[in-house]
Amino acid sequence: MAYLSDIEIAQACKMKHITEIAETAHVDEKYIEQYGRYKAKVDPALIKETDKKDGKLILVTAITPTPAGEGKTTTTIGLADGLRRIGKDVTVALREPSLGPVFGVKGGAAGGGYAQVVPMEDINLHFTGDFHAIGAANNLLAAMLDNHIQQGNSLNIDPRKITWKRCVDMNDRQLRFVVDGLGGKPNGTPREDGFDITVASEIMAVFCLSSSITDLKERLSRIVVGYTYDDQPVTAGQLNAVGAMAALLKDALKPNLVQTLEGTPAFVHGGPFANIAHGCNSVMATKLALKMGDYTVTEAGFGADLGAEKFLDIKCRMADLTPDAVVVVATVRALKMHGGLDKKQLNTEDLNALEKGIPNLLRHVSNIKNVYKLPCVVAVNRFPTDTDNEIDFIVSKCRELGVNTILSTVWAEGGKGGEELAKEVVRICENEKGDFTFSYELDCSIEEKIEAVVKKVYGGKGITVLPAAKKQIDRLTELGYGNMPVCIAKTQYSFSDDPSKLGAPEDFTVTVKNVKVSAGAGFIVVLTGDIMTMPGLPRVPAAEKIDVDENGKITGLF
Repeated sequence: MAYLSDIEIAQACKMKHITEIAETAHVDEKYIEQYGRYKAKVDPALIKETDKKDGKLILVTAITPTPAGEGKTTTTIGLADGLRRIGKDVTVALREPSLGPVFGVKGGAAGGGYAQVVPMEDINLHFTGDFHAIGAANNLLAAMLDNHIQQGNSLNIDPRKITWKRCVDMNDRQLRFVVDGLGGKPNGTPREDGFDITVASEIMAVFCLSSSITDLKERLSRIVVGYTYDDQPVTAGQLNAVGAMAALLKDALKPNLVQTLEGTPAFVHGGPFANIAHGCNSVMATKLALKMGDYTVTEAGFGADLGAEKFLDIKCRMADLTPDAVVVVATVRALKMHGGLDKKQLNTEDLNALEKGIPNLLRHVSNIKNVYKLPCVVAVNRFPTDTDNEIDFIVSKCRELGVNTILSTVWAEGGKGGEELAKEVVRICENEKGDFTFSYELDCSIEEKIEAVVKKVYGGKGITVLPAAKKQIDRLTELGYGNMPVCIAKTQYSFSDDPSKLGAPEDFTVTVKNVKVSAGAGFIVVLTGDIMTMPGLPRVPAAEKIDVDENGKITGLF
């Protein structure tokens, strides 16, 4: 049987006009700004001007990712469609894809199979221009910083202590380390520099955590761009860059409205990476979605130790959100990889590998239930090669933790394949009350907060703080940044900071190599391992297979 590709399925969909989707989402036409027939920006003033009570918030997260795939975004969309099929008033809130992975190795991020958001090509490419606006604001700040030094440097900025990088939304390893300002005095001050990918920019984090234009400007003003010769922080506010940056971001700040293949309203807005940033769509989009639906389904990037931890400890804390239920997505295939099986061996039943790999799922589930004290369900994204014995094994192990397991077939069946999961989510929301608790309190020291996440969430025995990082922690505490939450940047492939440690490793320590402040976003970034803030393209980039015909039809975008 020949399967249609994701893009072929998306292109075969008869989309509804965006005004019809807005009507389904209870958004009056006066609040929408149309971008063609199938996309719109929504005025966030609607959040304050509606008297509708917030709906239930459902967080979708997953086990530690593997090359076998988990289908978290697909499950998020399919669950929303499933909720709508059983008669619920529902919205979905998702991140926007970055061009880097789209043209690199990961491909698009608009779901898959029959659980997608559309127009898929637009969402995966330029969409409404939000990322370009974020990149422009980031680079305006960089230009004003270097110009300040060129024009006399009244703030006494040390060019060797500049922390602000330029950015571009593309995987380009050539730009990781550059020397710029060459060519003599008229062309700037020579210095070492570098680029981040746009989704790693602090502007992206600021953008996604802002609750209004006023909040955006306050956050932008606090961004630390470097330090003076006597080691005092220099901010974007001191460079008088805030007004112009906000002007570039004002339209981008409005959440985007699109639809699923089945016509469920979807707010797709913002997209920080979850291994180097906080990995969630914008606060504005989430709050708007909560106002417009009785149930809002959202997701957090990578495994629950990264995306969900940051969603709960950072985003929920800052935006005063409390999830009503959490869905942890797993696949039999991925759990067998965690049990040591090679990707080529996943199509045959192997309960031994499954038994070795399932502790990964159980630790994620235990964290949601016992650390964050939230009700939880496991969604097994079923593949045709999964056997009943393998499924039964997962069901019995999760039941021991007091968590139900539901089979999801949304990739193949769309909302129909998510109905059972939808019913369980509704049951949880109606019958189980969480007692939402953070994994640490803000008045702990920076080191205590890092250690709390490592011990409680990752399952490690502690942290090793390198001397340079210890010095940074002491200085940031001295500067008054010690009461911020921590955003730990680590590999997405393991609970530990070593990507080769699969499953649920124990007795490991996490090495803290570098600590810096994202004062605008409002968190401390903790770097462990070798975290790339500018990825590179693979040997065969996805870009090589993408094309467009004379009618404007795109192919090869998967």
